Amino acid sequence: MNTSIQHYSAFTTDPRGGNPAGVVLDARALADTDMQRIAADLGYSETAFLLLRPDGEFDIRYFSPRAEVSFCGHATIAAMVAHAERHGSGERVLHTQAGEVRVTVDDAGMATLTSVAPRVVPMTDDALDLSLAALDWRRDELDPALPPAVAYAGAWHPVIAAATRARLARMDYAFDTLASLMAQHGWTTLALVWRENAGTFHARNPFPPGGVVEDPATGAAAAALGAYLAARGALPAERSFVILQGEDMGRPSRLQVSVPADSGAGVRVSGTAVAIA
Repeated sequence: MNTSIQHYSAFTTDPRGGNPAGVVLDARALADTDMQRIAADLGYSETAFLLLRPDGEFDIRYFSPRAEVSFCGHATIAAMVAHAERHGSGERVLHTQAGEVRVTVDDAGMATLTSVAPRVVPMTDDALDLSLAALDWRRDELDPALPPAVAYAGAWHPVIAAATRARLARMDYAFDTLASLMAQHGWTTLALVWRENAGTFHARNPFPPGGVVEDPATGAAAAALGAYLAARGALPAERSFVILQGEDMGRPSRLQVSVPADSGAGVRVSGTAVAIA
């Protein structure tokens, strides 16, 4: 049994970009306290722990430096690319706390996850006002064509769209205030986005509940954004788009999102991952 820790960066081909994740490919010997300690020691936004099941499928656990989370997209991509490099390409079935997630890794190393069934609910005025106050944003700086809502595709993410790229670039929020608000509502990250055109979004994702100021690539939020755009009727005709994230952190990332026409089907998020030396 090999409980060694692998280091991968997801949604990039350059280890200097993307979102770093820890990966333990066989965590069956580890207790919950071990997993939490490893994640805290690494300090990455998430570490993924794979546990092989008797049926050949996997349970997977995700820990931030502070707590376990139900689902994490970038750590899923990192873990499945790491697994495929050792065991070959193909489809794997992962059992997360949020439900079943299927991941395919092709021969070129491109991984695609299919989320659990998504949901979108309104964001209350009070929750929006408190979020904007913590961010030091104003309502008149938001995109009126993309009103705030809260979307789910394995974890809950408020989607708040800025009217300009400049507004998105300026982010200096009240960490403890936002962390408390997000814990109260069960939110994982805030999906702060700007729509460059129908098929291209820029994103930033504060993650104070995990003890992390910002994620440079957030696969779970990407899936949630896909669900939100589908619910708003705001997807491009091909029902797919690209998210550029991490640019303001100096860790550029590229996430590809595809939303099936079946509203009950999961959202697909694709990307590459690369080992960090």
